[in-house]
Amino acid sequence: MFTYEIPNWLIIVGAIGQMFTAVVYPYVRHVVFDWYNDIKKLKPLNQEIAKTYGRYIQGLNFSFGLISILFTNDLKDQSGLAVALTGLIAAYWTGKVITQFSYYPMYEIPNKPIIKIGELLMNTLFITFSLLFIWLFIYNITGYLATE
Repeated sequence: MFTYEIPNWLIIVGAIGQMFTAVVYPYVRHVVFDWYNDIKKLKPLNQEIAKTYGRYIQGLNFSFGLISILFTNDLKDQSGLAVALTGLIAAYWTGKVITQFSYYPMYEIPNKPIIKIGELLMNTLFITFSLLFIWLFIYNITGYLATE
């Protein structure tokens, strides 16, 4: 239906960014948020649950990036699967952005210039991922519905 196409390079740049967030996630948890010392205050089962959720986040970020690199064209082919997958990724990153600004008290992070710059860059990445996959989702669902 649309006469334009979302450029592959944009999806690949987004993919690399998502994989980057997965790679830096342990550093941010450990160094910036001192997460592991806070986790030690929980009961052992709750410690493991928190660590598991952390690994889920890291795994999803990396997986979404890997899927975006390996299946760039499939993510924009306007098929039912493209609609579902881009909708899932869009919802994931949009939820992350909403959570980031609604619930996370960022005033508790160290007030160092490098940390503030990192916060700005990471939030920019999260918003970019959200917008990119919302765009892909709209592109896909519009094309999908036009063929139904």
